[in-house]
Amino acid sequence: MTDATALPGQPRGDVRSGPATERAVNVLAPNASAMTLDGTNTWILAEPGSDLAVVVDPGPLDEGHLRTVVDTAERAGRRIALTLLTHGHPDHAEGAARFAELTRTRVRALDPALRLGDEGLGPGDVVTVGGLELRVVPTPGHTADSLSFHLPADRAVLTGDTVLGRGTTVVAHPDGRLGDYLDSLRRLRSLTVDDGVHTVLPGHGPVLDDAQGAVEYYLAHRATRLAQVETAVEDGYRTPEQVVAHVYADVDRSLWPAAELSVRAQLEYLEEHGLI
Repeated sequence: MTDATALPGQPRGDVRSGPATERAVNVLAPNASAMTLDGTNTWILAEPGSDLAVVVDPGPLDEGHLRTVVDTAERAGRRIALTLLTHGHPDHAEGAARFAELTRTRVRALDPALRLGDEGLGPGDVVTVGGLELRVVPTPGHTADSLSFHLPADRAVLTGDTVLGRGTTVVAHPDGRLGDYLDSLRRLRSLTVDDGVHTVLPGHGPVLDDAQGAVEYYLAHRATRLAQVETAVEDGYRTPEQVVAHVYADVDRSLWPAAELSVRAQLEYLEEHGLI
């Protein structure tokens, strides 16, 4: 068995519902798959002693899951006062409208199409509910509308799909762009260096206790994959499908469609920078 402390980001191990930090509780959605890992992590955030809570990413449109999120907050003596979205992919956001009905909350997101209410979210925004403070961090790349949420009191960051608890994420071309994604990883690295963030609360997979190590691993992984794609093109592999079959030969074939999205983003990046 591999020691978790030796893995990138120092994952805690099994993914389960329950407290992760002093202010964050996970409710794991029942939508496990090759793409969603153990399922979507729906985060309930609240300041200790407060009777108000914020939910980040209600998850899929699964009535049982959405009601479990509400019940988990209520058992702790809290009312859900606001719903936030890291991005619009269905495994994070499909249940948001129904969740808003159940909780009578607004839904705030970067993408206006996902919002319920007048307020959106943008870079530099600070969300405060019941004494809890969340700082909005723009992290486009996985998708154009991807956001992360810095929880300074817990020295933590909620990353959605920008950084996962296990493995690496997809740059979902054409909406996602590699240049944006690399900039977002550097922005998250700055949080770990300049703001003392040490915990990653991801959208999928286990909590990571070494945020800087996780981000550094992601940056190194992207650099390696980009070099492999560039070499593959130089060796005559021209189409995205050909590059995937060559570069991702060691990856489960069921994941190749997702890998192709990242390859398309990498090819676009290399072309834009005159490298192919």
